[in-house]
Amino acid sequence: MLMESLLIAIFAGIAGIDLFDGLTHIHRPIVTGAIVGLILGDLRMGLIAGATLELVWMGAVPVGGAQPPNVVVGGIIGSAFAILTKQEPATAVGIAIPFAVAVQACITLLFTFFSPVMHKADKFAEEANTKGIEKINYLGLVLLFVFYFTVTFLPISIGAKAAQDIVELLPQWLIDGFGVAGGLMPAIGFAMLLNIMFKKNYIIFFVLGFILATYLHLPVIGIAAVGFIIAIYDYQVNKKMDNIQPAVGVAAEEDYSDGI
Repeated sequence: MLMESLLIAIFAGIAGIDLFDGLTHIHRPIVTGAIVGLILGDLRMGLIAGATLELVWMGAVPVGGAQPPNVVVGGIIGSAFAILTKQEPATAVGIAIPFAVAVQACITLLFTFFSPVMHKADKFAEEANTKGIEKINYLGLVLLFVFYFTVTFLPISIGAKAAQDIVELLPQWLIDGFGVAGGLMPAIGFAMLLNIMFKKNYIIFFVLGFILATYLHLPVIGIAAVGFIIAIYDYQVNKKMDNIQPAVGVAAEEDYSDGI
């Protein structure tokens, strides 16, 4: 179990850096759940847990100082908990959220302590010392890696057996309560996403999806395929309009020049 914990912690460190600097989206639960599942030997449960957790964080967008629960630790700890304790993914969600909230508070504290270093970076910029600025950036990446490595390694390596023992001691009504709370989280995630994306222009597509799912009983993959076709068509129409507008502007300018 030690080797698995090390591998997961190393991946958590990389995903933590990606959240702030890489943005390749390997930090998303749908990816971290699959990786954790591969490491722990249960890819199926890792994918299920990761997909469930992805629904929670789908609409949780970090904006400035308003930071949602940490997606990296929530996804990794939640998926690992589901696999190691043999619990339902919804129950894992209920356990993962408190971890994610606590870690995000620690991340904010870490950034607060690191903020005075930015004055040093300003001084390096005034001196055109690019090497000094690079070192400060690399220092930030190292701190992020160490932090994420630690906060995932300790619960998984030390707490795996303890977590299983605790779950076995918990009354069934409490476990069911975690499952209910976790089951509500994806709905909240979708509500947050709709709150950000929902515009008058999109209502027609929302209604179309509702009709396809409710009355035509089209599966999710089929609805996604219809959405993909609509998106491609919209992209082509907008691209065509963008090409037409410069041409019209050039023609108008030429007519104006001829008049002069």
